[in-house]
Amino acid sequence: MASLSSIITRVYNNFRGVDFSNNEVDRSRSPFALNMWKNYKDSECIETRPGTTLLNNFGNRILGLFFLKKDEILHVLVHSGTKLLKWSNYPSTPAQTTEIFGSMNVRESSSFVFKDTLFIMDGINYLEYDGEIIKKVEGTIPMTSYYKNPDGSTYIDDDTDVDLIYQPVNCLTNLRKNSFIPDGVSKDYYLDAKNLDSSAIYLMTATVGGITKTEGVDFSVDRENGIVTFKQAPEKEENVQSGKNDVVITYSKTGEGYKDRILNCTLVCEFDNRIFYSGNPDYPNTVFHCELNDPRYIRDTAYYECGLDLAQVKAIIPGNGVLWVLKDIEQNSSSVYYLTPTLDSVYDKIYPSVNGSIALGCLSTGINFNDDIVFFSTKGLEGISSSSMYSEQLLQHRSSLVDNKMVHEEKYKDVKLAEYNGYLMCFMGNKVYLADSRKRFQSGTNSIEYEWFYWELPFEVSYVKEYRQNLFLANEDGELFILKGITDNGVDIESVWTTTKDDFGYPSYTKTTNKKGNVAEVKTMNNDNIHLDTIVDGVLKEKKVFTDEKGYFPYKIKDKKFKDIQIKISSNKPFGLFSCTLQGFVAGYIKR
Repeated sequence: MASLSSIITRVYNNFRGVDFSNNEVDRSRSPFALNMWKNYKDSECIETRPGTTLLNNFGNRILGLFFLKKDEILHVLVHSGTKLLKWSNYPSTPAQTTEIFGSMNVRESSSFVFKDTLFIMDGINYLEYDGEIIKKVEGTIPMTSYYKNPDGSTYIDDDTDVDLIYQPVNCLTNLRKNSFIPDGVSKDYYLDAKNLDSSAIYLMTATVGGITKTEGVDFSVDRENGIVTFKQAPEKEENVQSGKNDVVITYSKTGEGYKDRILNCTLVCEFDNRIFYSGNPDYPNTVFHCELNDPRYIRDTAYYECGLDLAQVKAIIPGNGVLWVLKDIEQNSSSVYYLTPTLDSVYDKIYPSVNGSIALGCLSTGINFNDDIVFFSTKGLEGISSSSMYSEQLLQHRSSLVDNKMVHEEKYKDVKLAEYNGYLMCFMGNKVYLADSRKRFQSGTNSIEYEWFYWELPFEVSYVKEYRQNLFLANEDGELFILKGITDNGVDIESVWTTTKDDFGYPSYTKTTNKKGNVAEVKTMNNDNIHLDTIVDGVLKEKKVFTDEKGYFPYKIKDKKFKDIQIKISSNKPFGLFSCTLQGFVAGYIKR
């Protein structure tokens, strides 16, 4: 062991993040740091976070921000209150907006882009926007039967000996089509459904040999029995394969609650060239999906129930070749399910639900964070780990360093998530916790965990959106900000980094600092207001103010007879810190 009178030099560098665990803190972490992070684009020093710059006040709470790039033109829409606005001069301030839809649900909306069309869901509306026109999604009309004789039986030839059902019912439309092979004699054509919608709801149409026929003029309808009667029998189809004289009848039959199955969904994601929907409070444990490459067609049988309980689905997340379904807390029940693409002889692809081995429920939401499926439980951020999707899923904790503070945040249950610059940004009111994907470590429980940073913003974030490395933040007052600049819209940012409580490895001895031999390496950011103080046995001792002009500054510290000491570096202007040193001597035993 070194002589007690020799100089001990502490170098604090290679900073990794914060540690709020109240355990012994590694010298690379801080037990208290505020508004600092690593901006990996410039260097790996820790530095003051970006500011928040006001873009516009839209008047009502912002519930969605959507981007559609089409033909090299960027279209930007804003869901504000009950209105959907087009932001024509984005990103200029003040924003020039035009209302394009006025009946939005007052809740956060979701979106996806498919074939140059933006689709938006808000829990009551399912809209599509092509850059010019906004409208409610009109469901693809399915051909629910075809190759039929007028009496509804299957046309029989050498290649046809079974009843053929072409397409299932589409939940998004009341309309269906039936196709027939005319025999030249029959006037009555029997549809594949009875008790059809009245003419007030839908006036039926038909085509005979490609020519449109009108109900009440060319044919009549017995809706109770599903029979269409033509005034003149359609001509016989001589060449069945040609389809020249086919009869196609379009009718309407409302499936009770079919549209609401989808319209009331609040969760949406893309997986396996299909769109999946969930979050409907009337179907809390159910996931729906559209047909291949057609978000306007959701068959009435395309749904999967995840568990027998009615715990609400909180998140649907694609990852590792499956769709993960994370459910709310339910005692004695699995809370994690996954849907696996499986070939089927009738529907081509189905997605049977398989329950995982994890019972800890999803409290708020989850995300695929750089191929790590994570979600928030009552205990913090959890990750799902397994060697393959078919093996047992193991739950690994990801947030031990910040749990003591994070899980007690008032807005913890309402966390908003976004991936930005390699971080998982977790917004809880005005508090922000950043999980760093570039820095991980293995904890004592053998979990792979993230390093974390911690920010405080001047407003509570009610909505967050990342788009092409730009992060947009909104509050309930209708103000939209971008994470950019060096101030919070003109207000200075107070940022702090504090080193761990250091007893120099001699907890039973008092220490005295060496007045000289201390230096801080900093990032040159034109800051002449960097405060360096010490915290001696829990008491703040104010020191001096320095400048970053040279990229470093030496400092003198003269603190005596202490048990432990910390360095606190802070500023109300942007600063960056690579390292700092502290020298001291070990003295006598600590006395009462």
